Amino acid sequence: MTVKNNDRKQARGFLRQTILLIPNFLKLLFRLFKDNRVPLTEKALLVGTIAYVVSPLDFIPDFIPFVGQVDDLYLIALIVLRMLGRTDDKVLREHWDGTGDLVSVVDKISWAAQYVLPKRVRHILLGRVEIAPQIKGGLLSSPADPEPIDRYNEKRVRRS
Repeated sequence: MTVKNNDRKQARGFLRQTILLIPNFLKLLFRLFKDNRVPLTEKALLVGTIAYVVSPLDFIPDFIPFVGQVDDLYLIALIVLRMLGRTDDKVLREHWDGTGDLVSVVDKISWAAQYVLPKRVRHILLGRVEIAPQIKGGLLSSPADPEPIDRYNEKRVRRS
């Protein structure tokens, strides 16, 4: 039980620091929207994510301290993880001007959010974003939980 409480404390501390990166994430999403190397279908999700983050009213309203911003961070992390499967990661890293490695930051956000966000909110947001590799026909469904990026990258390298 203390391990889970320790994980919860670490997750909260990490998310408190990461909330300060929301402006950097918004710049990243906007820059990706303007980039011609990003597929058009992904740009539609980028616009939707930007609108969700900027809007004060969403699943957990932003006027609720901390948790109101964590749902925004979680959606951003899901979108960036999706983009890593559909766009060259060099493109994403080129537009990132926040602190830390983009891939490890969004991977840790997706891990930490499980300790803060209600399960129902996580599943609703996850249901809006497909993280798995693109399926012909543009299927928009999701796995039950996002796969850690390290495992995804290992599979991606093995396929190459």
